[in-house]
Amino acid sequence: MSNPSVITHDVIVVGAGLAGTWAAMIAGEQGVDVGVISKVHPLRSHSGAAQGGIAAALGNVRPVPNTGPDGPLEQVPPDAEPYDSWELHMFDTIKGSDWLGDQDAIEIMVKDAIEIVYEYEHMGCVFSRTPDGRVAQRRFGGHSTPRACYSADWTGHVLLHTIHEQALKHGVRFYSEWYALDVIVEDNVCKGIVALDILTGQVVLMRAKAVMFATGGYGRAWKITSNALANTGDGVAIAYNAGVPLMDMEFVQFHPTGVYGHGILLSEACRGEGGYLLNSKGERFMERYAPGKMELAPRDLVSRSEQTEIDEGRGVGPDKQGIWLDLRHLGREKILERLPQVREIALNFSGVDVIDELAPIQPTAHYSMGGIPATVDGQVIADAQSTPVVGLYAAGECACISVHGANRLGTNSLLDASVFGRRAGYAMAAFVKGGARLQPVESDAVARNEARITRLMSDAPAGKGESWSQIAAELKSTMTDNAGIFRDDARLRQALSDIRRLQERFQGVRIMDHSRRFNTDLLGALETEHLLTFSEVVVVSALARTESRGAHYRTDYAKRDDEHWLKHTMAHKSPDGPVLSFKDVNINWEKYPPQERKY
Repeated sequence: MSNPSVITHDVIVVGAGLAGTWAAMIAGEQGVDVGVISKVHPLRSHSGAAQGGIAAALGNVRPVPNTGPDGPLEQVPPDAEPYDSWELHMFDTIKGSDWLGDQDAIEIMVKDAIEIVYEYEHMGCVFSRTPDGRVAQRRFGGHSTPRACYSADWTGHVLLHTIHEQALKHGVRFYSEWYALDVIVEDNVCKGIVALDILTGQVVLMRAKAVMFATGGYGRAWKITSNALANTGDGVAIAYNAGVPLMDMEFVQFHPTGVYGHGILLSEACRGEGGYLLNSKGERFMERYAPGKMELAPRDLVSRSEQTEIDEGRGVGPDKQGIWLDLRHLGREKILERLPQVREIALNFSGVDVIDELAPIQPTAHYSMGGIPATVDGQVIADAQSTPVVGLYAAGECACISVHGANRLGTNSLLDASVFGRRAGYAMAAFVKGGARLQPVESDAVARNEARITRLMSDAPAGKGESWSQIAAELKSTMTDNAGIFRDDARLRQALSDIRRLQERFQGVRIMDHSRRFNTDLLGALETEHLLTFSEVVVVSALARTESRGAHYRTDYAKRDDEHWLKHTMAHKSPDGPVLSFKDVNINWEKYPPQERKY
């Protein structure tokens, strides 16, 4: 198309989950013209799949004293002394991050948490309630007190619907089923994006004074994952290709309770409500690994414990690669009130009723701690010196701010997306209203992306014409086998070799469907190219980090090494692969110095 249409907004947000929609809603509320593109319907964004809760130190509920980690909870009288605090939430988050989280950013997140939960409530969000009508809270892994504010096990769903309504109210324009192909960054200034209208197949230039990426995680690079089919790391790969670095990509969290054989999430709320993990001998094996927290230890620790049980021959299922989740003792009434979606998922995908049967589960690739480096206001940075990329912002799972460090605590993701999405919205509105200009686009980005699509649709050279789906399957196998829960030098080098071989083979990929309308074959090929792009960064960063910290566990370097590795990894693209540099972690050495992480 020699004369592509051009769409112009003050702000364009890529991604319509909680982070993107919060940013769009706030910018719209401030009088800024906002467009949001999403490759799925906005209410199908993956934020809606989050089940268990959003963390905030409201202090509405506490454990009954001296009843242990599984003991009952009681309501705190409204006039009682504060039971929970942002300081305690902050320490839990720092400890959960294995001291790689930036403490200035964590402080902002946990302080804003209380306000943002009440803001959701005032917008009409339907939270579960205590008997006296306050927001109910429950336990979650790694938190020292119940602070997960929840809506049964549909929390992400109700939060997303609530904020989407508000964005519509403030005039935000949603482009449903549009796919970002490229971001235009020239002279360190972001000028817009190139997008594909999936329905028509038209490639469109979208100009804006500010662009925000809120494209979510990238768990689809692994074979077993809780992530939706859409979570292919598009925003991360696009930013990296445009010269923006990626930070801490070696840290990928595996969730302990994915449905066996599928990876679909059974919420951590299962364990928050008192569920047990059992091996093939019927043992609550977490007593061996985290006696103080048991099943409510942080996810990285629980997933490693499960994998150890499996590797030592105590797994369950036909291939002995699973673990049992036991909810039977919770009783029918509690399961139907607090965990209805969990029961439904287990019935649909495992054929078991958790009210009276054990559910088979296994660790599943779940959350990406790394991503596009950004400040607490969502401003994307270009290097370890925090040079801003003017007009480019990021928030949510595709961003690395970094509040989760080496490992995220459950219920901090909905919080992170909400807090920093909102802050990015205010920052972009201030940027636009402060006199930001619509910059002229000098590159041939549209023509370049048209050529990319044309190549994929062209007839294959003789003897070539690989299937993108075969390449994606081989990538997922090597990432699972060699860059999963346990890693070592030999396996990571194998993964890197495999990825680079697959990148070469991808040059011969051709698609069967040559139509332009709703071409899912084309989308699959483009997504696979993105998977190959960022997976190389994950593995190169993991090879470089010769220590074990949080979700990154090297069996050949089993100890945390603060002397050499208390720093963030920054990866820049080069013709020879990722080039690494390093950025200091922001630590308050007086209040929260690094210590041994025990549970």
